[in-house]
Amino acid sequence: MPEHSSIRLYLNWTKERLDEMDATLASLEAKLGQVKAESKAQADKLIGDLKKRRDEFRTKVKAQAQAGEAALQAAKPQLEAQWQAFEAEVGTYFVGKQIELQQATFRDVAAAQVKAWREAADKVHNAATKVAAEKRANLDTAVKQMKADSVEVEARLHKLKQAGKESWAALSAALAESRKAFDRANQKASDELKRAIS
Repeated sequence: MPEHSSIRLYLNWTKERLDEMDATLASLEAKLGQVKAESKAQADKLIGDLKKRRDEFRTKVKAQAQAGEAALQAAKPQLEAQWQAFEAEVGTYFVGKQIELQQATFRDVAAAQVKAWREAADKVHNAATKVAAEKRANLDTAVKQMKADSVEVEARLHKLKQAGKESWAALSAALAESRKAFDRANQKASDELKRAIS
């Protein structure tokens, strides 16, 4: 059963990244009509490149999810590198771009992050309901903390959305900080679930 917890952790991590990729692409595609003609070709190329990166990431995730815990651990650094390349390409595109486009993309990606937090917390909660009551106290605490952290992150991201003047680098840094907090919360909940099951 602990292996299932590791797989759940991996799947939460990958789903959060895929949701962000999808949100980024959807946002960019929605704003494509507003891009000036001279940069439309650049935006089309970017979207094509990002879709290719996302699809490669998704294919790797699906293959590794069925291969077991050892394969998951081996694949995560490669997936992390793919994720960072996706992020870097988006960041490069936003240099000197309209603040409205950056803000719209930030809002969409932040919404995807918040949704991933909630879904991960719900999954851990559902798994926790299957654990005997005497073993659940620490797990319940971890789930409550994960949900509280989600609310806190959502508030910070909302505050940034309202500010509206930050550079893409500042917005990207806030998303990266939120992502790291998600990973820590996800790991802690997974660890507590493993302890409760053991």
